[in-house]
Amino acid sequence: MSARFLLPILLPIAGSTIVLALAGCASSSTSPITDSYGPQPHLPAPKSSLLPIVNIAPAKGWPAGMMPTPARGLKVQAFAKELQHPRWLYVLPNGDVLVAETDAPPKPDDSKGIKGTIMKLVMKRAGSSHPSANRISLLRDSNGDGVADQKTVFLQNLNSPFGMTLVGNTLYVANTDSLMRFPYQASATQITASGTKVLDLPGGPLNHHWTKNVIANSAGTKLYITVGSNSNVAENGLDKEVGRALIMEFDIASGKARPFATGLRNPNGMDWQPQSGALWTVVNERDEIGNDLVPDYLTSVKAGAFYGWPYSYYGQHVDIRVKPQQPELVARAIPPDYALGNHTASLGLTFYKAELMPQYRGGALIGQHGSWNRKPYSGYKVIFVPFKNGQPSGQPQDVLRGFLSDQGDALGRPVGVAVDHSGAILVADDVGNMIWRVSPATTTIDNRSINKALTTASASHQSDSSQPVVEKVSKQ
Repeated sequence: MSARFLLPILLPIAGSTIVLALAGCASSSTSPITDSYGPQPHLPAPKSSLLPIVNIAPAKGWPAGMMPTPARGLKVQAFAKELQHPRWLYVLPNGDVLVAETDAPPKPDDSKGIKGTIMKLVMKRAGSSHPSANRISLLRDSNGDGVADQKTVFLQNLNSPFGMTLVGNTLYVANTDSLMRFPYQASATQITASGTKVLDLPGGPLNHHWTKNVIANSAGTKLYITVGSNSNVAENGLDKEVGRALIMEFDIASGKARPFATGLRNPNGMDWQPQSGALWTVVNERDEIGNDLVPDYLTSVKAGAFYGWPYSYYGQHVDIRVKPQQPELVARAIPPDYALGNHTASLGLTFYKAELMPQYRGGALIGQHGSWNRKPYSGYKVIFVPFKNGQPSGQPQDVLRGFLSDQGDALGRPVGVAVDHSGAILVADDVGNMIWRVSPATTTIDNRSINKALTTASASHQSDSSQPVVEKVSKQ
């Protein structure tokens, strides 16, 4: 008897457990994952099924003494431990590190029906089932040893915060439903002032992709905000996608916002490529048409461009599931620049602009959170994409891997990536509840700039008697 006829019988008896088991009964891909990386990925014919492939690594966390594996010539250490679902990172001018401890907000309309039941179980299995901490914490490495020894609650009572960016003395925070601004004082370890909402963002009870990121241009005049779609391929109705699946441009002086680029299913990480100065983003593409479709991608973002979602993928490959079709939109859909593997959930993005690890200079560091809709697993690592003359120029390289155990458990899952003032790479791990720091295994580091920043931060910190008492973090 097929799954189609079994479902009405089994659901009342065993509920979601049976649904998840049936959803996982699918064959594995026979194509190497490398086929779905690079400027011209292999795109086979789509495959449909009654239930989506569900194959997610159970979230377990790191056993004592274990950590991910860095690339040859590098070492990894725990920069911070015992965080609560750390997702995104931002390095302040004085070297302090902000981390958004956050999770999905309540979204009751996004868990209805069989598919909603499956996705709710998927998120729980992935380690995203706890109420959001709704805070941003500040981490300070006061002696420059690569381990945060001070931790302060920097901002609290937020609403599923994600992206952060500092413009002058104003810190912008992207909540799931609004862009907020807060006054910032140099080297402060806490903000107690009330924030001001400067822009509403799509949220509500149906809030499929809840993360919102924000970065500023170099002049500090405009902000760019990512807003993911409210569905996989508009199955909830196109009316639920208004203001979504795009990158928004916000003019600070006028307070006006406009779509900058559209047709981006779920953009997250953004950064400015150092050679060209262009805005780039990583995007999570659509699911449920097989193990080998569709690759997530890295792309430059052109003003006014349309990237296909939901009507087509990877340029003008039509998705027949979407009704009604829009051939005139598909005709102008731009293919992305570089594929990042099928279902890798590529979220974090930063271009390496430091000197400590010259092998990464100018290229893109990407945090791949890991697949749920593919057999075998994909992602679950941090990769590097080399660039030349402002464009990707080679195969991806693993920077940090080993987030999956030999048994297929997720010991950790990388999300946001950043580069600290020394040039080391920081990685937020929302299953391990840690921030990892990757640096050269053996090197003679020029500490002059680091020590200067630390001295400045320490002097400012000591001179401000209004600063709150900070928590001393154990380095055990």
